[in-house]
This record gives sequence, structure tokens and C-alpha cells, in this order.
Amino acid sequence: MATLGDIGVAAAFNLLSAFVFFIAFAVLRLQPFNDRVYFPKWYLKGLRASPASSGAFVKKFVNLDFRSYLKFLNWMPEALKMPELELIDHAGLDSAVYLRIYLIGLKIFVPITILAWAVLVPVNYTNKTLELQLKNVTSSDIDKLSISNIALESDRSEILISFANYICVKSVIPIDEYETVASMRLHFLASEKRRPDQFTVLVRNVPPDPDESISETVEHFFLVNHPDTYLTNQVVCNANKLAQLVKQRKKKQNWLDYYQLKYSRNNAQRPIMKTGFLGLCGQKVDAIEHHEAEIRKLSKEIAEERERVKKDPKAIMPAAFVSFKSRWGAAVCAQTQQSRDPTSWLTEWAPEPCDVYWPNLPIPYVSLAIRRLIMAVAFFFLTFFFMIPIASVQALASIEGLEKVAPFLKPIIDMQFIKSVIQGILPGLALKLFLIFLPAILMIMAKFEGFTSKSSLERRAATRYYLFNLVNVFLGSIVAGSALEQLNTFIKQSANEIPRTIGVAVPLRATFFITYIMVDGWAGIAGEILMLKPLIIYHLKNFFLVKTEKDREEAMDPGSLGFNTGEPQIQLYFLLGLVYAAVTPALLPFIVIFFGLAYVVFRHQIINVYNQEYESAAAFWPDVHGRIIIALLISQVALIGLLTSKKAAQSTPFLIALVVLTIWFYTFCKARYEPAFVRYPLQEAMMKDTLERAREPNLNLKPYLQNAYIHPVFKEEDEEDEFDF
Repeated sequence: MATLGDIGVAAAFNLLSAFVFFIAFAVLRLQPFNDRVYFPKWYLKGLRASPASSGAFVKKFVNLDFRSYLKFLNWMPEALKMPELELIDHAGLDSAVYLRIYLIGLKIFVPITILAWAVLVPVNYTNKTLELQLKNVTSSDIDKLSISNIALESDRSEILISFANYICVKSVIPIDEYETVASMRLHFLASEKRRPDQFTVLVRNVPPDPDESISETVEHFFLVNHPDTYLTNQVVCNANKLAQLVKQRKKKQNWLDYYQLKYSRNNAQRPIMKTGFLGLCGQKVDAIEHHEAEIRKLSKEIAEERERVKKDPKAIMPAAFVSFKSRWGAAVCAQTQQSRDPTSWLTEWAPEPCDVYWPNLPIPYVSLAIRRLIMAVAFFFLTFFFMIPIASVQALASIEGLEKVAPFLKPIIDMQFIKSVIQGILPGLALKLFLIFLPAILMIMAKFEGFTSKSSLERRAATRYYLFNLVNVFLGSIVAGSALEQLNTFIKQSANEIPRTIGVAVPLRATFFITYIMVDGWAGIAGEILMLKPLIIYHLKNFFLVKTEKDREEAMDPGSLGFNTGEPQIQLYFLLGLVYAAVTPALLPFIVIFFGLAYVVFRHQIINVYNQEYESAAAFWPDVHGRIIIALLISQVALIGLLTSKKAAQSTPFLIALVVLTIWFYTFCKARYEPAFVRYPLQEAMMKDTLERAREPNLNLKPYLQNAYIHPVFKEEDEEDEFDF
């Protein structure tokens, strides 16, 4: 178990790591040849020119202005300067609202931390329960600052009740944020520019008609049932094979560009390659001629497949994007039942074209329920079977575990500094490394379920990631950590003492979470701004593939917020902060540092780097609010259990009342504010339509909408000529 000294070593190590990352970032971002890596958003907007395009040769690659290096942290105040309204205009509402989650963390935990260290920490520390009454329980100096050090039937438990009430009051902050974000969403929808998804509805499960095509059936149905507002439709076709062929051709084109560039640098010898597995075996051929032939072959297959998709009725799916003459007409259609059969003519708001996840559109609607059931079962087993290796890894990432597996390392492990590193850094680092592939697995599962937009895929994966963290990282670490650590003690004591020891032992796991917060929330967040992977990939592409400015622009990888990974991480810290606020207040400063550091880093990234693939107008906010409330409920239930183990059951009715009030608060917010994130008010739609007609009385939307939802592979048809050799 980590001691106060071990935590100090871990804090110093992670703070030093974060500082090194910031120094490296400060130096790298100033170099002209890295400008497109650290400021891609401005290039994509056309508001920044490369500093490497002019000046002396050396200055094209290295910044020789040494004064700029002295202000290596000036990016922090620069990131905080942009006002929120300007930020929304620059990066979108999703990005601005995402940052507000970090601000909520600061608003909740800064005052709680101040009060906890002013009141709870002295109250806990002045008890001597762990030293005098529970000598048989493994504990550390940090545990003396926790509820574990409160004696049984102590009057000081009433202070915890008062503090729990204060936490509950501070956690009501999300109601103000909920109202603010709902208002921001409606204002954003009312003021944003014209977009195809404002007028378009996705219709699924269109009933077949032997006498009409899907397009004709859709047009006939909506001309009859929406005669005044229907405009046009675009049927959904199964172009997944075509998309794969286009993807393969793009890969071949990249290899061709590489070999052509290689040959242009050395005309003495034509590049040679092997045609076998990974180019390691097989016949030797001319690389340029081989890839030109492959591209010609793929281009022919693409043309044939494109014609097949256009003409084959089996390639047309019973779904369509239906566009209307007004937003009001689209809102009426999207939010009402279209047929007496509730399983046919199913309508929902269409995602914006760049948000559509095209591979899932051809999935038959009737199979979606089966797919989601399969993934629910798969996720259940993934979650609970993952607990076994997580517990094993955490057991190995300890002094006892390492000495058991590698006894020859005992002399090294017994060195005080090495022991501090192992206990203060290794457990959190091991858990983070073990979870590195989880987001990709959860995203694959979400795609299998058939969601039709990238935003819904990310929200689904985020929900699963949050549940996984709740069960494995939080509950699993407590059960596999504290309970197993104290197993030897449980065996040697009488049965009636076990519940008491468990009640004391659960808070003792706070030291593990402190190490995890420092590894993931300090060094991990600082590493985010360094962007090491995009930096390496950009320079590899720039050296091997780039021939034109267009190629250089495509080599940039600005990335996006990654809601499916970022939001569950934030929610884990909300959970840890709220649960341990009254139990182990020593954890709170680590939480506050995370929220403050993450807010500055991600604000910088949103302004200068990330380029969001879609704009959902903060549709994710109800999930954020709900998970904060769940964390608050878990903290209250945990405190009830701990006070019961302290034989302070007479105080639990007050906490039970808090649980009831919290549930009521959640249902109130859900009924009051969530409709703004689910439905679009007809009044707002009519107002926006009226203003638009007044400004543009001769507006014709049909040319704007009729090709808005054509599959991207058909939009590339005009670019075929560039692949002819």
C-alpha cells in the first residue's frame, strides 16, 4: 500500500513528466516545419500561412528567435483569452459545451476541497482509531486523514452528514448548467447557418411495393401525407463494396506516390518491390508499373460496381433521406408517427451529411434489435471477464506481487526509492496501459449495433466506456484491491469483526486512485498536447508521400475531441471526487489539478488543433448530467454503508433523504430540460423559416437538398480522370 512518501514520489514524477511534455511542446510548436501539426485548424480555415514557405533556408525549419523560447508557457493565457461566443463561432457548440464539463468540475470540487481540508481533514487526523483500535488493518499515513480513522459510534459522524449535505448542495450546480446549455442549444439552432439536416428526415423500414421502386413509394407516400411540405428524397443504397474498392485504390495511390517520389529523388534506379506477403516475399517487379496496373484494375472494378449499384434493385435499401420545403415540415415529420403500423415508415432527424456513418445505413432495420441484444450480452461478458486480468495486473503491480513472481528482484525492490516508484506509479500506469485498446473495442461494438451517425456511435461507445469504468476501474479496484489486501486479516479474526473491517478497508483504496489520477489525469493530459503520434505520422507522410500543397494538407491529422473516450474519463473523476470527498479528502486536490489542467489543455487544442467531424448542438448533455447525478447517488449510498459500519446507523435516515431528493432532482431536470435536446420546437422552426423567407423570398431549396445525401463514393465520380494512366 502506498505511503505518503510514495505518493510524494509519484506526484513529483508525474509533475516532472507533465513539465517535460510542456517544454517539449513549447519548443516543437515554435518550429516552422511543425506549424501544420500544432495549428492545423487555422490552416483548414485558410487563416494561416506556413512560415516555412518564405525566408532563409534555415529559418524554414528552425525558429532562430531565441526570445520566443523564453515565453514557453504563453500558450496557456492565449488559450483562455478567446470568449465563449467567439469560441462557439470558431469551433462549434459541441466543443464549447464540452469545455463546460471541466468548468463544472472546478465549480464543484474547488469549494468542496477547501472546506474538506479546513474541517474534515483535521477532524479525521485528530482521531487515533487506526493506531490504537485497528492495529491489525493495513493502513498508511493518508488513511489517517480519512473516515477510516473515525472511531465507532463517534459523534464526529454528524460532521460527515453535514458535509454530505454540502456536497449535495454543490452538486446541484449542474441544474444551472443544464438550463444554460439548453438555452445555448436553442439559440445555436436558431442562429446557425442553413444546413441540409435542418430540412431532412431519415425514413426507415419503407414497406415494399411490387409495382413501384423505393424512391417512387417514398415520393407517393409523402406527397399524400405531407402534400404542402414534401420536396424531394434520396434513397439509401448499399455501396459498402464500392466504398471498400475506393479505399483500396486510395491506398494503392499512396504507395504509387511514395515510389514516384522516391524515383524522382534517385533517377539512377527504378524502385523494386516484392508482390508477396507484406512485400517480404514473392516475385520482384517494378513498383511504379505494378501500382499503376493495380490502380487501373481497381478503377475498372469501381466503375463496374458503381453502375451495378445504380441499376440493381437489390442494392436499394428500404430507407431514404426525405427533404422538405421548410424546417417546420421536417420537424412535424421527424417527431410524429407516420403510419398506423408503428413498425413501418419510421422517421428520425437525419444527421448532417458529414455526420452520417454510411456503412451502417444498408443494415436492415429488423436486424437492429438482434444486433443490439448480441452486443449487450457481449458487453456484459467483456465487462465482467475483464475484471479478472485487471485484478491480476494490479496484483502484480505491487511490492508483494513482484516479489512473488520475481523473487530475485527483492534486493532492488527493497530500495526505498524503487519501492516508492512501484507503489506510487506502477499500479495506475498498469491499469492505464491495460485499458489502452478498450475504446477501439467499444467503438467496433457500437458500429455492429447499426447506429447511423458518428455522433450516436461516439455517445454509445461513451456510455459503454462509462459503465466499464464504473464496474471495473471503480468497483473492481475496490473489491479486488481493498478486500484482497485485507484477506489475511479476515481469516484470522472472528466472523462478527469482518463487516467492521470491510467498512474501514474500502476507503483505504484511495491511494490507488490517487496514483491513477496522477498518471492518467496529470501526465496523460499533458501528453495530449504534445501530439507525438500525429507529429510522427505527419512528417513520415510529408517525407514519403507529399508532392503538392494539397497532399500536405491531407497529411495533417488534426483529430477531434474524441467524446467516446474523453467524456467517460471526466465522469470517472467526478465519481472518484464525489465518492471520496467525505471518505478520503486527501484525494480532492488531485482531482482539482486534473480539471484545471485539462480545461486549459483542451481549450488550446479546440482553438488550434481539433477539427470536429460533426456538430450535434450539444446533444450529449443529458448523458453528462445523468452521469454526474449517478456519481452523486453512488457517493451517498457508499457513505450510508460506511456510517453503518461505524455503528452510526441513526444518522443514515438523513442520507436516505438525500438519496430521495437527488433522484427527484434528476427526474425534475429530465422532464424540464431534456426535451430541448430530443425534440425541435415547432415554434422555433416556424420562426426560422419565416425569417428566411423574408430575407430570401425567391429561395429554391431543391438544388441545395437533392444531392446533399448522396453517398460520398458517388460524389467522387467526377474525380475519376485523375486515376487514368
